Amino acid sequence: MSNLPVVPHWINGQEVSGKPDHVVLVTDPALGIATKQVNVAGETEIEAAFASAQAAFPKWRDMSQARKQAIMFKFRELLNERKHECAALITEEHGKVLDDALGEVTRGQEVVEFATGMPHLLKGMFTENASSGVDVYSIRQALGVVGIISPFNFPAMVPMWFFPIAIAAGNTVVVKPSEKVPSATLWMAKLWKEAGLPDGVFNVLNGNRSTVQAMLEDQRIKAISFVGSTPVAKYIYEEGSKHGKRVQALGGAKNHALILPDADLDLVADSMINAGFGSAGERCMAISVAVAVEPIADDLIAKIVERMGKLRTGDGRRGCDMGPLVTKEHRDKVAGYIEIAEKDGGRIIVDGRKQNFDGDENGFWLGPTLIDNVPLTSKAYKDEIFGPVLNVVRVKSYDEGVKLINDGEYGNGVAIFTNDGGAARRFQNEIEVGMVGINVPIPVPVAYYSFGGWKNSAFGDTKAHGVEGVKFFTREKTMTSRWLDPSHGGINLGFPQN
Repeated sequence: MSNLPVVPHWINGQEVSGKPDHVVLVTDPALGIATKQVNVAGETEIEAAFASAQAAFPKWRDMSQARKQAIMFKFRELLNERKHECAALITEEHGKVLDDALGEVTRGQEVVEFATGMPHLLKGMFTENASSGVDVYSIRQALGVVGIISPFNFPAMVPMWFFPIAIAAGNTVVVKPSEKVPSATLWMAKLWKEAGLPDGVFNVLNGNRSTVQAMLEDQRIKAISFVGSTPVAKYIYEEGSKHGKRVQALGGAKNHALILPDADLDLVADSMINAGFGSAGERCMAISVAVAVEPIADDLIAKIVERMGKLRTGDGRRGCDMGPLVTKEHRDKVAGYIEIAEKDGGRIIVDGRKQNFDGDENGFWLGPTLIDNVPLTSKAYKDEIFGPVLNVVRVKSYDEGVKLINDGEYGNGVAIFTNDGGAARRFQNEIEVGMVGINVPIPVPVAYYSFGGWKNSAFGDTKAHGVEGVKFFTREKTMTSRWLDPSHGGINLGFPQN
């Protein structure tokens, strides 16, 4: 263990290895072996990171917008030039294929590009004669030190949802990446330094629950952004709010796709393959349940099975279609859900446990899996599996499908596939989910806020800017649409998504 390279923390503009009192191993999931180690942050490292961010805040806050934006633009250019390096690190530690990893970095880069226009977004407002002889000014001010707690499934994109906005708005940042995939965040820290970001503005703490607890309790941390499971998201929201922090906490999901009989089943099958098995299903926007309004289920299943037969699962550096799961423990957990579905009466159509894999025999492999008729009482239906498992549920009508989806505890993302514009308009109004795709499988918003989940999929302010401003007591729903044939009455409800 002592011979493994150490992934350091990044504090006040330099690497800090920390003490090896508590070590976490970082594995290459395609090889099934430990390749690095993380020395979990102790009190010394935590205090140093918080103090560094606090000390850097006044100077960064007061720096001119022109100078801040020059650094933002430089970071953007460096990221664009070298994003393949970051993608390689993601594949090495997470396992997703290189193309998927590169897409993740590119999606995060969109937020960096958005943040280059922050001077315009930070403008205040002025009202003359709001009352007789009284003028009113409103200004936006940076909060201070903000904390980011990032998950394993998107080690580059999720931090980039948050830190470009926070930094461009004049805040300083402490990021705690997942200990399973720490290197991408460290890579970005070094890129920030190369771009000219002052020391202390961006800090990285590799830690565990105690590190998170310190971020939630320390009064120097003014806001928290989190992505992870629902139980932890709820805890982060409650504990952070209790300590007076602004909190946005994005939780779990069980995303459905409602497929109407008039849908283009070839498009649906392609979409289910991409949304169900991309990144080995380790996406909070994965479609894990295909709700087929009869009589189309058998035809849809046949088309999905045909496409599944062409997928190659293996090492993401070999040009495969899907990589391994992130850890052995997670692979075994996901495989356990397939067993549960089978015992509960589901029909295993394609079994990911019984496939050949293009990779080392010790890799954490599980192939794409398709299950029909899983009982709605089964844990395999109700739980977020977070793996390459797609369930098909058959319903008799549109209304039955909508009720099925609305009865779930999650409200993250949903899709409907249809050529009927009236049905799509009705669906967007009736569905209790924050992000709705019309003939699009993963309806993720763009630019300055990333998610609009409802119910147990999101807690707190999901549009946190990192600046003081007005809060509107409404919940937002995002629609993303792709219409196949406008002659069918299609109404363009949003922007097209590639």
